[in-house]
Parts: sequence; structure tokens; C-alpha cells
Amino acid sequence: MEGRNQTDALQFFLARLTDDPAVLPLTFSFFLCIYLVTVLGNLLIIMVVSLDHHLHTPMYFFLSNLSFVDICLSSTTIPKLLVNMQTWDQTISYTGCLTQVCFILEFASLENCLLAVMSYDRYVAICHPLRYTVIMNPSLCVWLIILCLVISLENSLLLGLMLLRLSFCTNMESPLIYCELAQVIKLACSDTLINNILIYLSTFIFGGVPISGIIFSYVKIVFSVMRISSLKGRYKAFSTCVSHLAVLSLFYGTALGVYISSALTISTRSTAVASLMYTVVPQMMNPFIYSLRNGDIMEALRKHVGQLSEVLREGKL
Repeated sequence: MEGRNQTDALQFFLARLTDDPAVLPLTFSFFLCIYLVTVLGNLLIIMVVSLDHHLHTPMYFFLSNLSFVDICLSSTTIPKLLVNMQTWDQTISYTGCLTQVCFILEFASLENCLLAVMSYDRYVAICHPLRYTVIMNPSLCVWLIILCLVISLENSLLLGLMLLRLSFCTNMESPLIYCELAQVIKLACSDTLINNILIYLSTFIFGGVPISGIIFSYVKIVFSVMRISSLKGRYKAFSTCVSHLAVLSLFYGTALGVYISSALTISTRSTAVASLMYTVVPQMMNPFIYSLRNGDIMEALRKHVGQLSEVLREGKL
């Protein structure tokens, strides 16, 4: 067995989306379009929120941070996938694999925490509307983002650095298109008991606590909305949560779908594609969900597009 000092030369082999060279250009174009839509869509959300002072509220502050995290999470997997397809080389170095694992853990954990913070924001807005601006003050919003960063960083460092204690005997093949923590641990030829225990503890603490916060917030929101006497008032109160609920459903629904697909399917390629969807689909769809379901963002978009068109028209004249 090779010693740990040989890991620098170690390479992992990632799964290939297709073995047919004729299909490769279409597959490459498909994922390139997904990545461009994801980046441009989320950048548009960040730009609109930054430029429009009417959107300088806690809800849109958290939304712009979520958009930034979506860009980062997509960037941890798709660019490497595109490079591998272009070069027809499925290898990734030991250092590159561990780096990818850490970044995926960081941004996935950060998105999970941000969704919980956004749930708390909706809880305060609906259940304590008169005290909303006092409770959700700028200082608290910044500290909540810092707390999310610290929690997700601790999670990624704890699980990522524990991979350094593992030994890998030879070049190993992963069933996934990118380096995922659980799959990398399965490829180790040393004892992985501590790593597996840490995964369960991390999932329970860093995953369970935000999800519990989301459930608690929406239980309170439902009870608060039900106490509103008028049907119009109920609709108006709950409509502020529709976009966030859609994003929550997409994020956790995709994760659940990936888990079920991995458990039921015996096709390695199907499992690889399903796992990639978790870091692609929610991040691409979030800007559309908030844009189409949110009148404030649509109005800000129309205003700034109109201003840009006017500037361009005057420049030509």
C-alpha cells in the first residue's frame, strides 16, 4: 500500500456523462448554457438589489447573498465538468478533489443557513410587523450573515480536513461527476469510522438545526396568518412567503430526489447526473422564482432596463 506521502501524485477518476463523442458537443453546450444562465441570472439579482434603494431591505439583502452563494456553489462543479468534457480527461488531482469537497460543503452549508435566516426574516415580518424594522436592523442582518459564514466554514473545515487522515492505495474511480465527501471516503483504504461518525454528527447539527428553524418559523407564520380575519389579509400576508417557499421546496426537494434516486437506481451514470442536479437546478431557478413571483424586483428590472435603453439611445444620438 502506498504511504500518505504519495497522495500528492494520486489522481481520482470522475464519472463521464457520455461515452459517445457525437453527443459530447450537445452535452457540453447544455451545461455551458445552464452555467451562464445561473451566473447571469444571479448577478442580475445582485445588481438590481444593489442599485435600487427601494430594495435595500433585510429580505433583499439576504436574497442578494443567496444569489452570490448560488454562483459560488455552481462554480465548484460545472467549470471542472466543462473542462473535463472539452479535454476528454476525467481525472482530478488529490489536492483538487479535496478542495472541491471543501468548497461544496462550504457553499451548500451556507445556502442551508441562509434559507433558515430568510425564514426567520419572514417570521418577523408576518408575526411582528410593527417591530420588524427594529428587530431586523442592519446590524443584526450583517451578524446573521457572519454567523452563517462561520458555521458553514467550521462544517467544511471539520469534514474536509478530516479527509487528510485517510490513505488511498491507488488511483480510484468515483461514480460521481465531481468529488463528493461520502464517495471520497468510500474510496479510502484506511479506517473511515471517525469520518462517517462526523458526517452523521455534522448532518444532525449543521443540517438539522437550520431545518428545525425553518419549520419553527413557518409553523408560527401559519398560526399567525390563520388569526387574520379577512381572506384578503391572509393572502397578502402569506404571498410574501411564496417565493421563499418555492426556493425551499426546490432546494430540499432536489436533495431528497437525489437521495432517493441514488438509493433506487443501479445505473452509475444516472446517479452521477442526479447528484449534479443538486448543485445546478436550484441555483439556476432561484433568480427566476424571485423575479417572476416578486413585483418589486420586476419593477426594479423594468426601471433599470428602461434607464439603460435611454442612455444607449442618447449615446447613439
